[in-house]
Amino acid sequence: MSSAPDTPAPNTSDQHSSRKLAILSFCTLLVAILLAAFGYTALSTENTTAKVFGLRRLFGTQSAGALKRDISTALPKSGNAMRTPVYFLSHGGPNVMYQRDHPAYRKLGEIGREITTKVKPRAVVVFSAHWQAGGDTIQVNTAEITDLIYDFYGFPSHYYKEKFPNVGSKEVASKVLDALKEAGIKAEGVKRGLDHGVWASFKCAFDPDSNPLNVPIVQVSLFNTEDPAQHYRLGQAVSKLRDENILIIVSGMAVHNLRDLQFTRGSPKPMPYTTSFDEALKDAVTKPPAEREQAMIDLLKRPDARQAHPYFDHLLPIHIGAGAAGDDLGKRLWTLKEGSMSWAQYRFGDVGNDSSL
Repeated sequence: MSSAPDTPAPNTSDQHSSRKLAILSFCTLLVAILLAAFGYTALSTENTTAKVFGLRRLFGTQSAGALKRDISTALPKSGNAMRTPVYFLSHGGPNVMYQRDHPAYRKLGEIGREITTKVKPRAVVVFSAHWQAGGDTIQVNTAEITDLIYDFYGFPSHYYKEKFPNVGSKEVASKVLDALKEAGIKAEGVKRGLDHGVWASFKCAFDPDSNPLNVPIVQVSLFNTEDPAQHYRLGQAVSKLRDENILIIVSGMAVHNLRDLQFTRGSPKPMPYTTSFDEALKDAVTKPPAEREQAMIDLLKRPDARQAHPYFDHLLPIHIGAGAAGDDLGKRLWTLKEGSMSWAQYRFGDVGNDSSL
């Protein structure tokens, strides 16, 4: 009687290996699905930053406030060998956001595209004419989720519903505070929104749909003084940030006389002081760096200075920018003398030979 063929005994080791392989394959597939679903095609800090801005645009400020995380980890590392330039933006009033046929709106847009496509900073530090702190103390916004401040009056209701997607950065704010303290300038961190000297001009320069900035914004105050040398030194203190691919923008107005606006409304013809001071500002800004500080200090002593600027708050940001420029030359990119205002835009430093501005 022949016996039936022997059935091989199951190999326990092989079964365990097969199970492990199946589980590993399943986990790999699951991770791939999750990454695709949430859009993380590359686990880069730059994509993370962009996603935060996308959420702000999609859900608005309140929902973004629920994102309790350290935005500073989303900062991409510096990729620029050159120092970033410094920009002075004449920002006008909040109505510039709606005046798309105004030359200043178009020029701000051109500058914004230069910044996003050629400068490509990893973060922006911005000084606005609309924030003065103490006589000897500077304040730095350390908030990561930053609302907008509607610091203007008498405009239609929809102006007060405007949004501009933005995030702050604890890392960059700390760098600013350290730089100021190293220079012997008293400084403190505070939680604050962005005033319209920042977000209204940025909305023209960095349209959230067609040219989003997509990097953290840290706003820094001016001193609550009219001392041009003090503000020049403030710029010198933060100049070192430019070596880390952090862009410095200062926002004010080349000529800014709201008192005379009622007399010039409807007429583009510039007031005599608008023309004379606008050209004097250009002469001072474009001086060789060794002569620039004194020339800009002397600007405030001119007989037409108080006509062009009844208060110097909108002029002093360019002193900060000139101080931050170091040995870089200043260049007037464009100007428009209009009534009691001048829309002159400036850049200190270069962005390469292919700049169209």
